[in-house]
Amino acid sequence: MMGQSGCERTWMKGRRVVCLIAMLLCGVASAQLRYSISEEVEEGTVVGNIAKDLGLEKSTLKGRKYRIVTSATDPLFNVDQNDGILYARRKIDREVVCERSSTCTINLKTVLENPLEVHYVAIEVVDLNDHSPTFPEKETKLEIFESVLPGVRIPLQPARDPDSGPFSLQQYKLSSNDHFRLEVKDSGDDGKIPVLIVQKSLDRETAGSHTLILTAMDGGKPPKSGNMNILVSVLDVNDNGPVFSKDAYTVMLHENARVNTTVIQVNATDLDDGPNGDVVYSFSNGVNRKFFKLFDINQKTGEIIVKGLIDYEERDRYEIEIQASDKGLPPMATQKSVIIKIVDVNDNAPDIEVTSFSSSIPEDSRPGTTVALISVNDLDSGVNGKVICSVIDDVPFVLSPSLQDNMYSLVTKTPLDREKQSQYIITVAAKDAGQPSLSSENTISVTVSDVNDNRPEFSFSPYTFYVTEGNNPGASVFSVKASDRDENDNARISYHIIRDGVEDNKVTSFLNINTENGDVLALKSFDFETLKTFQFQVVAADSGTPSLSNNVTVNVFILDQNDNAPVILYPHSSNDSAQGVEEIPRNVNAGHLVTKVRAYDADIGYNGWLLFSLQEVTDHSLFALDRYTGQIRTLRSFTETDGAEYKLVILVKDNGNVSLSATATVIVKLVEPKEAFAASDVKSAAKDEDSNVIFYLMITLGAVSVLFLVSIIVLIAMQCSKSTDYTSKYLPETNYDGTLCHSIQYRSGEKRYMLVGPRMSIGSTIVPGSHANTLVLPDRRRTSEEVRKALFKQLF
Repeated sequence: MMGQSGCERTWMKGRRVVCLIAMLLCGVASAQLRYSISEEVEEGTVVGNIAKDLGLEKSTLKGRKYRIVTSATDPLFNVDQNDGILYARRKIDREVVCERSSTCTINLKTVLENPLEVHYVAIEVVDLNDHSPTFPEKETKLEIFESVLPGVRIPLQPARDPDSGPFSLQQYKLSSNDHFRLEVKDSGDDGKIPVLIVQKSLDRETAGSHTLILTAMDGGKPPKSGNMNILVSVLDVNDNGPVFSKDAYTVMLHENARVNTTVIQVNATDLDDGPNGDVVYSFSNGVNRKFFKLFDINQKTGEIIVKGLIDYEERDRYEIEIQASDKGLPPMATQKSVIIKIVDVNDNAPDIEVTSFSSSIPEDSRPGTTVALISVNDLDSGVNGKVICSVIDDVPFVLSPSLQDNMYSLVTKTPLDREKQSQYIITVAAKDAGQPSLSSENTISVTVSDVNDNRPEFSFSPYTFYVTEGNNPGASVFSVKASDRDENDNARISYHIIRDGVEDNKVTSFLNINTENGDVLALKSFDFETLKTFQFQVVAADSGTPSLSNNVTVNVFILDQNDNAPVILYPHSSNDSAQGVEEIPRNVNAGHLVTKVRAYDADIGYNGWLLFSLQEVTDHSLFALDRYTGQIRTLRSFTETDGAEYKLVILVKDNGNVSLSATATVIVKLVEPKEAFAASDVKSAAKDEDSNVIFYLMITLGAVSVLFLVSIIVLIAMQCSKSTDYTSKYLPETNYDGTLCHSIQYRSGEKRYMLVGPRMSIGSTIVPGSHANTLVLPDRRRTSEEVRKALFKQLF
């Protein structure tokens, strides 16, 4: 901006004010700002405050990622996200940025996110008069016959000035002389062409040459200028010049025409004879030098051919001045303009530019959420430049057209589900309306980010586990497992046991669970005889925000182990030894029931199935033991030679894998029948006194007169007691098979399982309060006598 005059600065300020007013008037409707800036300004020059002009909050710019969307690797402008001020990143040379444009406008697209806003900024680069007009050559030579008539036109090479507007080339001046004058021809895109006109006949004998100075000036204040020396040599007469066959030449040429394609053929004739009538063709000196790379002319035939690549998008019209000259001395020349109109060919496929706003989109995004901005550009014109844009794949995304042509928003069409598909490769296709049609594609990768929308799911519901009693405290007994279809923290699962403090669920206080892998640990050993089954609930919760959880019911069944040895119920135990004495008459027959060994095992199934065997016996020929019932019977009648006392040691063992056992000793004494009967009376009387005290009191208070009758009644009662005591003593029940069997039922789902001991009687009943066993084993700390009494109380 240095070196400008006061008038230029005033003009610049006025223009900027007009642009700003126009921007304010138009910004409401089009949301577009317009600024102007002079070329060659220093780096960092402020162009305008976009945030202020748009009414945006400065504090939100950085969070909304305010930026300029451009595909240029070295953009000219930059916007500060802190204050929204637009800066020039480097010096701007208008002649480089807008080479052939009279008005240099740079359009910027700015974007804010959350919510999405697109604003367009137009920056006009104001030209400075920083170039002087220059001629291709410092000096040019002309040869003119002296016989030329006044009015002959001789085109001269024009000067070029890269500046535009008032600073471009404005006028030419010719140095003062009597024979020539200057006329300026406006040739449209080629600018102003100076034409030297002979205004007075030449006389070679008077002046064989003329030296002229041509000056080109621009519109600056003060103007800048450039000079070219013209040396005119006056030749002898050639009084007829070539004449073209047409007044105007216009031709249509398709772009991308092949090299050596004939564009048009011009024709000129000369009435002179000999060399003065031979015509040669060439491009006029006023033709832009760039055209020499695109076209060529045959000097003999006047045929114009294609030499380089013709691109409609670069230029759609060429006006070339052709010169026909004869070979006279001096030669005479005639100029004629040939207008070449370029016909557009659909040779440019649409260009797709994608601006993505984020690397991922949450799966709970609503339909219509913008994922990316897509702009499509086709360099062709007309129908060849009309573009239709679409999404090829069957994806939950769709293109939404914007108010601006060839601008689309890629938005979600339907709800997303990351668990079904976590990434989409979206192919956007753009197709123009040309014949044949051209198309292009661009892919957009969209990642769907996870949202905690799935609860943990257990592998089974409910869980059923079978745990053998006697487990090691602190060891894992079983494991539950849950999975979550989400990812990362949303799928990171932790486990815990519901501890509600209910009386029936106190067993959970002895359980612990590994929060990471779901392993359940028992802090104490399970005892089947105390606890058969229990139930609790496990909760699996993910680490999402908010956290989602699910629970499952766990049913645990304790399996029996052979951890209880048989307990001898009869004969009675004393001093940890089960020993009994049985007195039987010597005259009993074979098969007589001596006694029955009774035993109990707290285990179930085979672990509680008891077998009896004679471990030691005085005489194997006298007694036999039933291995299943424990009944001891005589094998034969006793003789006088048989001894009076026999010792039987009975082994009682269960059927566990590791068998447990107990022993009982029975001493059998043979007595005479009367002694046996008396002993039986004593036992019966003792028991009867204990159980019928009131009855005996009534007898004591009875009258002496009925003593005999009472005695008879007592004898009858004693006989009955004898029979009762005998039965009570040997327990000859028909439904009891010698061992106390157990049954326990497990239920898992709709299936019921029953574990039973061997030879269980169909008529067996479960004693109430026995925890599903036939009998409950009392506290082992009690004395054997207390155990015996308690068990007998349950049995009888």
